[in-house]
Amino acid sequence: MIYKILIANRGEIAVRIVRACKDLHIKNVAIYTEPDKDSLHVKVADEAYEIGKDPIKGYLDAARIVEVAKACGADAIHPGYGFLSENYEFAKMVEDAGLTFIGPKSEVILKMGNKNIARNLMHKNGIPVVPGTEALNKESIETIKLEAEKIGYPVILKASGGGGGRGIREVWDPKDLESSYESCKREAKAFFNNDEVFMEKLIVKPRHIEFQILGDNYGNLIHLCERDCSIQRRHQKVIEIAPCPTISEDLRKRMGVAAVAAAKAVGYTNAGTIEFLLDDYNNFYFMEMNTRIQVEHGVTEEIVGVDLISRQIRIASGEILDIDQTEVKPQGVAIEARITAENVWKNFAPSPGKITGYFPALGPGVRVDSHMYQGYSIPPFYDSLVAKLIVKARSYDLAVSKLERALDEFTIEGVRTTLPFLLAISKRRHFRRGFFDTSYIEERLQDILENTHDHNQENKEEVIAAITAAIQKVKSSRENG
Repeated sequence: MIYKILIANRGEIAVRIVRACKDLHIKNVAIYTEPDKDSLHVKVADEAYEIGKDPIKGYLDAARIVEVAKACGADAIHPGYGFLSENYEFAKMVEDAGLTFIGPKSEVILKMGNKNIARNLMHKNGIPVVPGTEALNKESIETIKLEAEKIGYPVILKASGGGGGRGIREVWDPKDLESSYESCKREAKAFFNNDEVFMEKLIVKPRHIEFQILGDNYGNLIHLCERDCSIQRRHQKVIEIAPCPTISEDLRKRMGVAAVAAAKAVGYTNAGTIEFLLDDYNNFYFMEMNTRIQVEHGVTEEIVGVDLISRQIRIASGEILDIDQTEVKPQGVAIEARITAENVWKNFAPSPGKITGYFPALGPGVRVDSHMYQGYSIPPFYDSLVAKLIVKARSYDLAVSKLERALDEFTIEGVRTTLPFLLAISKRRHFRRGFFDTSYIEERLQDILENTHDHNQENKEEVIAAITAAIQKVKSSRENG
């Protein structure tokens, strides 16, 4: 068994990993940059070491992290999600140092970390993929325009090394293709240090369905059912549901078989996720594979009764997966709402600051994963996620009711959060019936905001008017395209 784990991350996921380590009686080590010295993951870990003053660079300094791990006697590193979690060079560095990387092998990260390589690999193995192109960086803009015409508008440009909703541009009108292409390349270079871009057919109003994968080092590989991640804003997930409330058992089985086949095609081990787009005709297409634990892993844990972080550690320690696919049967429905420190009345601008009151929701079937506490100051340098509220009930309708109640009870004072916005979504009729796709928030944003009740609203009418004008401009562009 692994003896000591260094956690190469921060915030909520670092706290989650510390707790899993303690459950398994494994020593754990936190790292932090100077602005994070009071973060909860630093307080709850067995040991903690500062890795720099810069808020971001420290968490991205692979060599320094490996050096600290070796110096403190850690024999494994857990990357969490974000930062270096899907960085091939970091995983390889950990392996070369004689430490255990809690995740897949570095060569698998290399294959699946590049979306263009991954989709080609899936196509070769018979997994359905969205029609698209190879990497476009060496082609002229005239050639790219011809490719777009072949695919048919609308199209979507994607950074090959992208993730988290970054490096994505939808193109509905041919006249916008060149500027969107250049913009996509710039963002890809800035966020992923890789400006390679490819193009796909834009599947209009799909559902975003992902399957949790778990595989050991001996060829045993299963899925743990699906999550519906269709409630999104700007390609970033807002609410996740497990299992999907509207797909049939036959479709679930077919998608699950494809997900396992996709993971087997690359020799996947540990925990990962295969993501699909599902159209109105129940055609599904491989979108990408995340070679790490997902933010939304908690909803899967709730319906299948498996501690995914502990399983990651146990698999990395050499244990054989003792769960057979026939044993995986979802029990009830779980929903996660991502609560972020953002001001919805200022176009969801980050809202860092000191938390003067923190009262998370409680009660049966309610779980909160967070690194917040009263008196904590949210730094302005990181992702704005402050808590994940997860509820579970025996049916989707009851789970939505529990979500509504828990969101209404949850109180965070001192900073603006998306709690009122999420509460407004939970009350909507179409959401309660499970009728939504990835365009749900975008197309209903004005109405959702009108029903978002915040005692500290600022210029609500002006904000809604501005958002309405922006939405109409986008719709007009699409209609004319």
